[in-house]
Amino acid sequence: MIDQIVWLGNGTFILHGTPDSAGNRPTVYVNPWRIASASQPADVILISSDRFDRCSMADVRKLRGENTQVIASERAAAVLGDCTILRPWQSLSLDHMCIKAIPAYHERKGVDGGIGFLISMQFYDVYYAGDTGLIPELSRFSPDIALLPISGNETLNTEEAAQAAIKLGARWVIPYNWGSGITNASRSDALTLARELDGKAETVLLPPNR
Repeated sequence: MIDQIVWLGNGTFILHGTPDSAGNRPTVYVNPWRIASASQPADVILISSDRFDRCSMADVRKLRGENTQVIASERAAAVLGDCTILRPWQSLSLDHMCIKAIPAYHERKGVDGGIGFLISMQFYDVYYAGDTGLIPELSRFSPDIALLPISGNETLNTEEAAQAAIKLGARWVIPYNWGSGITNASRSDALTLARELDGKAETVLLPPNR
């Protein structure tokens, strides 16, 4: 599953499904931002919050087709309009996948981060943290793969991301929110996370594929 996850920089990911009999690969976009035109519409678009770099109407329009499912937090839905709202712990079953909304907030900074997502597909559970701090709800599920921010910009910093990964019990961890110029986090921070998780989880540093 790791090789079917593409990081587009900042907090944007694509998850690819298994090709169907016609060779079409289902695609799930998470928080698309500054996307080039796509060769085919997205099957699913997930929007975690109403932050400008998470909730981009222009990018949703680029990726949206007649059958695209747009799933968003309540605040993001107010910006986007026509979409399906998921509130914390609600879930939605789609073809060959299930999407569950996970709470996302930062107690210390008083930030409501919208939601994260637990994406179950191809026998793997992939957790996208969104804009969250180190919250107690992370002990309530155990994903195979955790996509975790490390910027500390109203969300997890590197040290907290390591603690979150251990609490989650994830086998693989993919850091994001680094190297984009939007935050101060760099590749050095991502490597620090890898060192902190050595022997506890495998940290995968994806190149930003833009």
